Amino acid sequence: VQLQACGGGLVQPGGSLRLSCAASGSISSINVMGWYRQAPGKQREFVAAITNGGRTNYRASMKGRFTISRDNAKNTVYLQMNSLKPEDTAVYYCNADSRPDYTAPVVNEYWGKGTLVTVSS
Repeated sequence: VQLQACGGGLVQPGGSLRLSCAASGSISSINVMGWYRQAPGKQREFVAAITNGGRTNYRASMKGRFTISRDNAKNTVYLQMNSLKPEDTAVYYCNADSRPDYTAPVVNEYWGKGTLVTVSS
């Protein structure tokens, strides 16, 4: 499975940005797709995820500003980010795995190359 993320860039505080991640390859087993991010000097952290059936899971601090969605026909997951803050500056990574639901252990995990989001005036 290959994951190709795009959509990062420079945005002013309060602005919006939409990230996309397209999956290709042996994707029939993939159920959960999502996003993580890693800010400079910090550990990678979970942002949001969505299952094939559309069930979403968010990091609590991002719910309300970030919205994850998915187009299964295009094998693509999106992250709409609104009201961006400088602390949202990070490399955002697309992630996919085969677990049946969020309570199950992660299986067959894949990562895409990150896309940089910079929030600055």
